[in-house]
Amino acid sequence: MDEDERKEIKKRAVRAVVEKSESGAPAVGSTVRDRFGTDEIYQRVVAYGDHEIAEGSRALVFSGVAAGFAITLTFLLYASLHGAFDGAPVLSQLLYPLGFVYIILGGYQLYTENTLPPVTLVLERLASLPALLRVFVLVLVGNFVGAGLGAVVLAYTGVFTPEAADAAVFIGETGVETAWWDLFFKALFAGLIVAGVVWMDFSAGDTVTRFLLIYMAFLAIPVAGLYHVVVSFTELLYLGLVTDYSVAVGLWEFLTPVLLGNTLGGILLVTVVNYFQTTEERLEDIRETDDGVLTWREWLLGGFAGRSYLPPK
Repeated sequence: MDEDERKEIKKRAVRAVVEKSESGAPAVGSTVRDRFGTDEIYQRVVAYGDHEIAEGSRALVFSGVAAGFAITLTFLLYASLHGAFDGAPVLSQLLYPLGFVYIILGGYQLYTENTLPPVTLVLERLASLPALLRVFVLVLVGNFVGAGLGAVVLAYTGVFTPEAADAAVFIGETGVETAWWDLFFKALFAGLIVAGVVWMDFSAGDTVTRFLLIYMAFLAIPVAGLYHVVVSFTELLYLGLVTDYSVAVGLWEFLTPVLLGNTLGGILLVTVVNYFQTTEERLEDIRETDDGVLTWREWLLGGFAGRSYLPPK
């Protein structure tokens, strides 16, 4: 081997290190530097899912509380514009995505967004089902606590104008009067949109692109009359605080179909579309290692902390 060959090998080795993050996930595309392939996006999602599933309980809950309270901004601005423009399509919904922009760009934990990457770890048998459920439950509880605090503030202070307060009640009543299965399928499509945001977010190369992606995707939810579970919880609790509507009834008739639809819609996109469109060799180095994946018993009944993600060599 001559000197030029040795220099080229060293250059490739340095490039391989630079072009990967500390977790081993690709930092740039291998074919085109500013564009990731599906396998590369999937590997980035897996790496981030490992970060989430290994997060401490306190961090998950408080991050979830912050995200839930940020959703108050979405409800506040949606109701305010709805009241100001008398429910005019699009105009009334222009600022709906703001709470989601804060959450996703800020890295907070929201049930329908940041809890989806851990699903990929479970699919790859790098984390157990109990570990996934732990993340789901802690984040959802945190979201509901934060959203509940926000609803209380909006209900018992003068933040809302009279027009916005009337609009907030109208928005809540529209939701709870929608049929159970209609809510489920509306939420299913919302879950697909959210999971698509998660997937594309890992392929975006800059903050401006991520902002536009988040804004356009979440604007589609109110424009299409779809439902997001944390926003719906805020609407439900506010409605229960300012009217005689029973929150207990709304938990089953309104919130449950939205929760199920969001969850199923998100997981369907991750499994049916994104998981099966990637190559079978995407993490084969891990599968061939005895301690790289969980046994089926560990996968089904294992502890709450999955094994760490092991990047391909």
